[in-house]
Amino acid sequence: MKIDRRQFAGMLSAAAALGVAKRGAASVSSQQPLFVATWNFGLPACKQSLETLNKTKSILDAIEMGIRVAEADTSVDSVGVGGAPNANGVVQLDACFMDGETHKAGSVAALENYPHPISVARRVMEKTKHVLLVGAGAADFAKKQGFEAQDILTSEQKKKWEKWLADQAKAAKAADNVAPPNHDTIALVGMDATGHIAGGCSTSGLAYKMPGRVGDSPILGSGLYVDGEIGAAGATGIGENVMRYCGSFLIVEFMRSGMEPTAACRAAIERIAKTEKKKPADLHINFLAIDKKGRWGSAGTDEGYEIAVVTPESARLEKPFLVV
Repeated sequence: MKIDRRQFAGMLSAAAALGVAKRGAASVSSQQPLFVATWNFGLPACKQSLETLNKTKSILDAIEMGIRVAEADTSVDSVGVGGAPNANGVVQLDACFMDGETHKAGSVAALENYPHPISVARRVMEKTKHVLLVGAGAADFAKKQGFEAQDILTSEQKKKWEKWLADQAKAAKAADNVAPPNHDTIALVGMDATGHIAGGCSTSGLAYKMPGRVGDSPILGSGLYVDGEIGAAGATGIGENVMRYCGSFLIVEFMRSGMEPTAACRAAIERIAKTEKKKPADLHINFLAIDKKGRWGSAGTDEGYEIAVVTPESARLEKPFLVV
């Protein structure tokens, strides 16, 4: 049978259209819901995320409500209520929220007197044309949005801060240095059964930091980055060592190039260590990631670092790949 040029062109167009349709269908994940978060206190957070997803069918609600669990837990001294104050004894909170499907995001930094910065960050994303609000401006926005202010410096944290001040005074006389305690950010990323990916990050920042200091947590591409076509990554540790390299964005780009999540996290740490000319253990940086295929992974430089992994089938803590 002879086919003229017009018929042949039509066949090509039909084939191309079919190919596009197949690619579009393949891009929709059939994976089960997945939530991954930093540290052991990320486990109850991820469990809440899954419970919220089952109720509201919203991955955005799931991320927010999961992180709020950590923010409300006064035993967690690095997030929300109970978070460590700055050098002046004032708790300043940082958070960011990102929707991978739309690439919309919201962040707050140096937010005082509001215990759930993740919720304020989400409201910045949904109710303003901006991405990042800081300090008094962030607090004023939270007030106008109906969030309730409260004193979030606990008596326990106040006592620890007062002891730190006393130790600082002794060290000054001895010409010595007092290292602040480590802090542990919660970064939580998740994906629903349709492949919709989102993430959030929340922290009180480095204990006894300079007033106004902002770390990586509220900075997109540093403490958190989400790309709905590829995956998501989050960070915890010393923020300055993450910020200078856009650590979470770097991991997502490594996954874009074909790396699986753990390999991407490891590659980011190794690049930073090489550039810094330091041993990885001296960096105190830790990452986690998920990809569009429903795979998760993590790598870090701190031996005590662990991540929470929650699916409808299991909820557990995992030891990441240790980069030495």
